[in-house]
Amino acid sequence: MIGFTKLLCGGATVSEIVKYGGHSHRLPPHMLQFSSDATPIVVWNMTNRCNLSCQHCYINAEDRDYAGELSTAEAKVFIDDLAEMRVPVLLFSGGEPLVRDDLFELGAYAGARGVRPVISTNGTLITPAIAKKIREIGFQYVGVSVDGDEAVHDQFRGRQGAFRETLAGIRNSIAAGNKTGIRFTINRLNVHTLPAVLDLVEQEKIPRFCMYHLVYAGRGKEMAALDLGHEEKRQAIEFLMQRTEDLYRRGVEVEILTTDNHADGATILQYMEKHQPKRVPEIKELLAMHGGCSAGAKMANVGPTGNVHACQFWGHRPLGNVRQTPLSQIWKGANDEFLQALRCKTEHVTGRCAECRYKDFCGGCRIRAEAFHGDLWGEDPACYLEDWKEQS
Repeated sequence: MIGFTKLLCGGATVSEIVKYGGHSHRLPPHMLQFSSDATPIVVWNMTNRCNLSCQHCYINAEDRDYAGELSTAEAKVFIDDLAEMRVPVLLFSGGEPLVRDDLFELGAYAGARGVRPVISTNGTLITPAIAKKIREIGFQYVGVSVDGDEAVHDQFRGRQGAFRETLAGIRNSIAAGNKTGIRFTINRLNVHTLPAVLDLVEQEKIPRFCMYHLVYAGRGKEMAALDLGHEEKRQAIEFLMQRTEDLYRRGVEVEILTTDNHADGATILQYMEKHQPKRVPEIKELLAMHGGCSAGAKMANVGPTGNVHACQFWGHRPLGNVRQTPLSQIWKGANDEFLQALRCKTEHVTGRCAECRYKDFCGGCRIRAEAFHGDLWGEDPACYLEDWKEQS
């Protein structure tokens, strides 16, 4: 993740991170993007089932029963292993995690074992009672997907009225005292609604907004043609930087982030070189701490049936299964060439990514490269940087 508010407005400092030793199990949740160790945040797609059918779903979730998903007992064994690994966060995702009857039992279990539980949801099932239960169990964050204004969101989610249900869920969650944020996956069908979604964030006093770039996986792979062009991406990021600074100046308490395109960090660095040059050394160090794409290092994914992946978008490259081998052992990956290569990606990237002066901050998205070029080490087709070479 690229923390726009942290980098543009001084919300993160190297000294603060050093104070915690850079260790993921010590860092506050909002600083985990700068951790120095390879203990991953774990995204668990605990079910394939979902009550919606979204165009950009990366696991092609549907509203039906799926066989073979981890049982409650198996999930607790899995969580025990995460606790031994000192995993800082377990993100309960799906499908839609709220359709699983044992979500609250497992969330409470994770918290008791020292693993911070968070939820990624479409929000439509968060009634006042569910919101209160989320708070009581101790979930530390609720991320809710919003795809645009009402008309666009309903189209994406495949159901009329989904936007109103989602907004009600957000309001219920916040009213119950849960830290709640919006996740927005940008593309050509909804880029025009970005200002309206940010207006909604401000109006509803939502404390966090994370904009996701499109990753070509699952149904999202079919949408690759709908990814923004390079100029459109630049315009969107410039707008988001302006909006971030405007919100900060006006004292609006909201954190703005982006994910899945680390060219955003280089863009912020270029902007600060022009406007706040004194802060450039610290921003460079923060971006270096972040280290670009975290797949296979600071991020791990476990699918509904227990398959382990480098991140939630690498579903077609399983690394093992937690039913047979604990994640802690799989993650060592001593004999897994793919996993080891991801952890030193700058040694393998080619094309623009190999020549780019920002490769240590970025390295590109390897999934997009594989989908577009058939070569996971090729240049990221979604890189929109113009000034990416060293200046002579």
